[in-house]
Amino acid sequence: MKNTLFTPENSVMLLIDHQVGTMGWVHSADLEQIKRNTLALARAAKETGMPLILTSSQENNVQGLLFDELQKAVPEAYALRIQRAGIVDAMKDPNFAKAVSATGRKNLIIAGITTDVCVVYPALTSVQEGYQVQVVVDGSGSPTTLADETALRRMESNGVTLTSTNQLIAELAQDWTTENGQKLMTVLFEEVLSKQ
Repeated sequence: MKNTLFTPENSVMLLIDHQVGTMGWVHSADLEQIKRNTLALARAAKETGMPLILTSSQENNVQGLLFDELQKAVPEAYALRIQRAGIVDAMKDPNFAKAVSATGRKNLIIAGITTDVCVVYPALTSVQEGYQVQVVVDGSGSPTTLADETALRRMESNGVTLTSTNQLIAELAQDWTTENGQKLMTVLFEEVLSKQ
């Protein structure tokens, strides 16, 4: 199963806790760039028919709702988001784990806020449970650069593959001339490349 190519047909996109309050804690990377990359990931899943699972934690507290542009970009996925009561590791939340399992797919693409809390634990749990995991580093962020780097090193040393939005979308496309390739190129241009 190692080194299986991730495609829209064998992967699932998991976007974890991109909430307005939590995003305010991110200082390891440019927040607007993280938002653009997150939108590109969400739209890439939507445009290619890849399962997209959103989750949030304690929306009624300081964490708040998922950021507005994400809600508007994928309203169907937003309506079906898994609202966690406070479980840090999303894969330990029965509803989230069930939603992931129900896709029948073993390739997980994960991005989230924050990398050092909300991404690292579900990524590690998923690897332990036999999933192949790619974490999109530039769709995630932490309060400090050190927190980010420590979480990334911990995940990588435990079998998680680290990637970037551009790299991941190119992997999903494989050929820009195909139907999915054209859709993914459009998403990449509209959300990322035209806004650098």
